[in-house]
Amino acid sequence: MKRALMVAALAGLTALAACDRPATSPDAPTAASKAAAFTHDLPEDVSGYYLPTEEVRVDNWRLHHVFMGQVPDFIAWQGGERPSGFAPVMIEFEDMVGPPLENGNRRRLRLIPAGYDVTEDRVRVQALSGGLGAVSFDGKLDQGALATARRNLGDQGVVLKGTLKVGNRTFNNVSMRWWAGD
Repeated sequence: MKRALMVAALAGLTALAACDRPATSPDAPTAASKAAAFTHDLPEDVSGYYLPTEEVRVDNWRLHHVFMGQVPDFIAWQGGERPSGFAPVMIEFEDMVGPPLENGNRRRLRLIPAGYDVTEDRVRVQALSGGLGAVSFDGKLDQGALATARRNLGDQGVVLKGTLKVGNRTFNNVSMRWWAGD
């Protein structure tokens, strides 16, 4: 049953992703085949947390960050290693209405990807959430700004900018800064 739901979700995400893509030649991979794939082409390390520079909120959920792991994380994931609750690219939301947890933090919703394509200058990820529906992010990664942020151990400058879709809502020009994490 769980597998059948996941297959149906992937089919829905594939159809959704195909709506936004231009037609391709018969020999080129289709948008549908790319949407559910897990691909990366990373000559540089892009790992870290990408935090929105301005609040992006859908009902009581606020975008907290997009996480990207190190190249070995991508290789392991694509090789079939899928630890529970972790992926080389994740989108995380924070509940801004519910009561804080015992430790004072807010409840978080971590989305594991149904598909992604990450390169040195592009981040595309699709996920599915029971509460939020289909979620996707398509953004441009600025390697120069990322290098500056890494040298400064986190900089307020924009390193990732793109479009976030959550259910039937679209947020254009979502800007994110880089943070290494704890």
